[in-house]
Amino acid sequence: MQRNSKIPHSPARRGPIVLVGMMGVGKSTVGRRLAARLGLNFVDADEEIEKAAGMTVTEIFERYGESYFRDGERRVIARLMDGVPKVIATGGGAFMQDETRKLILDAATAIWLDADIEILVDRVARRESRPLLKNRDPRIVLTELAAVRNPVYALAPIHVKSIAAPHEVAVDSIMEQLTAWH
Repeated sequence: MQRNSKIPHSPARRGPIVLVGMMGVGKSTVGRRLAARLGLNFVDADEEIEKAAGMTVTEIFERYGESYFRDGERRVIARLMDGVPKVIATGGGAFMQDETRKLILDAATAIWLDADIEILVDRVARRESRPLLKNRDPRIVLTELAAVRNPVYALAPIHVKSIAAPHEVAVDSIMEQLTAWH
């Protein structure tokens, strides 16, 4: 299949493209590849939060709690919503916050990257830096989170299903939907 290396102006005409979805769905990996395909910069919101705080997301959760983290996350995402076209990967809970979600929906193109629980469980097992999974069964946590979060993620105007395949498949699907959506 031939790929468009760039779609001039179209996908990013509303400013940033923001990937939302559950932990482990591949927002950062897919986001980096999508940005490269579009010729845009990539920003991982969690990495920006860590830079701003001078500590890891896990350390912020442990030291100050989730509400403190969410407040910092909201401020960082607001700073990233500067109208400049880029691809942003958010943390799994960012879109759940009313103010952050409104900002993303108003100032960016939001894409819900979705995957089945089994795929998420397999992917989160590869990283131990997930504060919401600490000392808990990932399948149970992810199932509970999906029940609450998926209806909210569904507010994103573009929905892409990530399957057990190379991340390029998800990038191809996003490219197709961006072209059709704009």
